[in-house]
Amino acid sequence: MLLERVRAGGLLAPAAPVVVMLSGGRDSVCLLDVAVALAGAEAVTALHVDHGLRPASADDAAACAALCERLGVELVVHRAGAPPERGNLHAWARGERYGAGRRLAGRRGALLATAHTATDQAETILYRLAASPGRWALLGMPDEAGALVRPLLRAGVTREETAAWCAARGLAWREDPSNADDRYARTRVREGLVPALRAVHPQAEANVLRTAERLREEAAVLDAAVSQALHGRDEIAVAELAALPAPLARLVVRRLAEAATGGLCARAAARLDDVLALGPADAALDVGDGARAVVRDGVLRFTTTPPRAVGRRA
Repeated sequence: MLLERVRAGGLLAPAAPVVVMLSGGRDSVCLLDVAVALAGAEAVTALHVDHGLRPASADDAAACAALCERLGVELVVHRAGAPPERGNLHAWARGERYGAGRRLAGRRGALLATAHTATDQAETILYRLAASPGRWALLGMPDEAGALVRPLLRAGVTREETAAWCAARGLAWREDPSNADDRYARTRVREGLVPALRAVHPQAEANVLRTAERLREEAAVLDAAVSQALHGRDEIAVAELAALPAPLARLVVRRLAEAATGGLCARAAARLDDVLALGPADAALDVGDGARAVVRDGVLRFTTTPPRAVGRRA
């Protein structure tokens, strides 16, 4: 049973405060109902973020309010500011959601729960595999990262199961038409790639998820090897780096780059040969993603890439 699987996952506990991200879609409606069943209505706060990007966004907020009234849950609505004129609109919207969620959860001393499912995980892995290199693309989303938890993902709940739960409980949900818009890469993965893989093998999604689970276990071993190579340092001699097996050296380069920038540096590992070519002489190289490799006295360190100077025309 879905409820028992989520209970067994241990991310939602009786009376433990939790903020549930509530879009109004089937997955988040299911998660909110399950959270109330496991933690109790008084421990649950729902957060709806209105990005104001669709004419129906007010109807989404109203549907969330009606659901929360039925379940006896407090609802907080965050209305996002104006979207950027340029840049990735989805990234902006995601930043608004998670930013508002983390702030509210922090004030409440609560966990922040999102309604990602096993179906979302499979689609995420397939998308990242196509869009970015490296084993990190295959690891997928963690089911727990600090105060951020994904109870349905840990329980292996699928999108079909959340729909069945809502239908059985008489819970209405909202459909976002952008989810069917093939202008978005994620939609093309969902509507095109996933069905094609199912046609190859009916257990395609489950096999993707099992592969990711095993890779996450193996990633812990690889991370330990990187830590052993660095011995707690935030630098390494170029000669020492060159003596490591190339796969381990690439991981070391990425670890150092990400420690320096505080973000993902997927391209750093691919620049291993260029970094080694710097040699023992003092030199520097921008490796992408805001990371700069710097060699001084034969020792490699990473810093952030400084902003470009804006020159003036004569």
